[in-house]
Amino acid sequence: MYLVGWDKQEIKIVPKGYAMFGYGQWSHRAYEKRTALYARSFSIVDDQQNRLIFCCLDLGCITHAMRSQSVAQLQAILGQQFDENQLVLMATHTHSGPGGCAYEALYNMPTPGFVPEHLSAIVDAILLSIQTAIKQEQETEIFLTTQNFADDIPVAWNRSIKAYNRNPEVTSHFAGETHLALNREMQLIGFYREQKLQAFISLFGVHATCLGNKLKAHDGDNKGYAAAFSEQTLIEQGIQNPVTIFAQATAGDVSPHFHGKDQLKIRNKIKGEQEYQYAQQNGRYQSELALAAFQQSLQEVKGGVDAVFSYVDLSNVEIPSEFSNGQQGAKTSQPCHGTAFFAGTPVDGLGAPKPLIKGMQFLANQFKKQKTKHPLAPDYVFYQQLYASQGPKQILLEAGSKKILGQPIGFPPSILDPLIAEMNRQVKAGAIQQSPLVPSVVPLQIVRLGLFVIVCCPGEFTTIAGQRVIETVKQVLADQSAIERVWLSSYCNDYMGYVTTYEEYQEQAYEGGHTLFGQWTLAACQSKFKLLAKQLLLDKNQRSDDQTTRPEPIPEQELAKRSNHGNLKTAVRQGEAV
Repeated sequence: MYLVGWDKQEIKIVPKGYAMFGYGQWSHRAYEKRTALYARSFSIVDDQQNRLIFCCLDLGCITHAMRSQSVAQLQAILGQQFDENQLVLMATHTHSGPGGCAYEALYNMPTPGFVPEHLSAIVDAILLSIQTAIKQEQETEIFLTTQNFADDIPVAWNRSIKAYNRNPEVTSHFAGETHLALNREMQLIGFYREQKLQAFISLFGVHATCLGNKLKAHDGDNKGYAAAFSEQTLIEQGIQNPVTIFAQATAGDVSPHFHGKDQLKIRNKIKGEQEYQYAQQNGRYQSELALAAFQQSLQEVKGGVDAVFSYVDLSNVEIPSEFSNGQQGAKTSQPCHGTAFFAGTPVDGLGAPKPLIKGMQFLANQFKKQKTKHPLAPDYVFYQQLYASQGPKQILLEAGSKKILGQPIGFPPSILDPLIAEMNRQVKAGAIQQSPLVPSVVPLQIVRLGLFVIVCCPGEFTTIAGQRVIETVKQVLADQSAIERVWLSSYCNDYMGYVTTYEEYQEQAYEGGHTLFGQWTLAACQSKFKLLAKQLLLDKNQRSDDQTTRPEPIPEQELAKRSNHGNLKTAVRQGEAV
């Protein structure tokens, strides 16, 4: 028996015209609230008074700003009751939630800039939901179950099928079969009192992009609707204050829209109010499967809770040969965005126009030729190593060194795009001199609940990338422990872009273009998760996992210069004028 408490609190953000996070579109702004956005929390305490906390947010991602502020305040409030290693922050990945919530500069550009009031409201909701969950802890039984979506339930499709089919371990699927090229299993943790289901956590990977980038309201999208439907069903069954979390698993290449013949035409027919109906239906599919799964056979959870957590600098990882296909000297590199990133996804979110992408590709190729043909040039070795790590990616933005095609950010003419105008404004203001554009030092975490573990990943892992991480962790744990299940949750604790397999990366679809640290990114994650899993097998006083590596503090004066708190209308008007 465990002590478990749960709670949900609304994230109280009033839409004022800031751009939402997810699509990266300047015009995708929130002026109203369609549904409430929540922080939903569970606190689980074992017989030894070890506590595990899950908190899932109706947001596009978790940022280091959210986690670091929450950890600092929870340490002050709870003291020795709180262990930051045992806090899991998760995001539903709705693309209709607030932006401007990161200390790093790049993904805040459309907002425009950093919005302190958004971050404060999010942290307030996290703290209140966790504190309330702890206060409401009662004796609770915990059970696990899983259930697969039937093949004919139109809930998810693989949006990057050519890349998926490159993986040697998969059965190839084609245009009419993309709904089979993903993990259709939902994994569930159920919380019971008096033999009644009171609350649960669901893991299933599908992008929360039922709602497109033309809408103007905050909304929880499919995951938010799934939680609302499930909570309402439990209320109707007499359960008081139920909380249901619908978190993400391997969603990187999984879309809620049909991906096959005439896919864009089909997507474009779903507009306005129909998009909200589509999101609700997708959420209903997820809710119905979850509730039905608890009518099947259940496995009781028994045993202690535990967690290991460590930050890793993914920009500089030497890859062990077991994860590099035997290649010697394989390494990750500084984060880089390829032209495929700027092209966007086929249906969920189209990016720059095709002629502009063609121009980007030409320039990226010419730049690579220039930088790799003169061995005596001062930067020859640097670029040789960069392209060895980044492989076939047509690099446009070197996010680590803050360069576009070798030139410092801020040089493209503002007239090209309002996002470029905003970047130039921030560069001229001195707002990105020391601040990183994206995170490079990111958190990896494995949590244990009885005889199962959850691998908590800070990015968007594709179906097979996630599968390989699970297999890596399973191999470590299987030999020396009684662990029976290994699950994976993504969008946890921070945001580092995408992670594809090595084979998928070679395709350079959107997901590969947004796999920032190069073609060995997954290999780096596997090698680090292997080490972390070994630490989990040790007694706490014997562990030697890195507890000193942390992201560098962001200069407050630069953060202030990136905050468009008082001049939102001016910034938007200037952007729309160019």
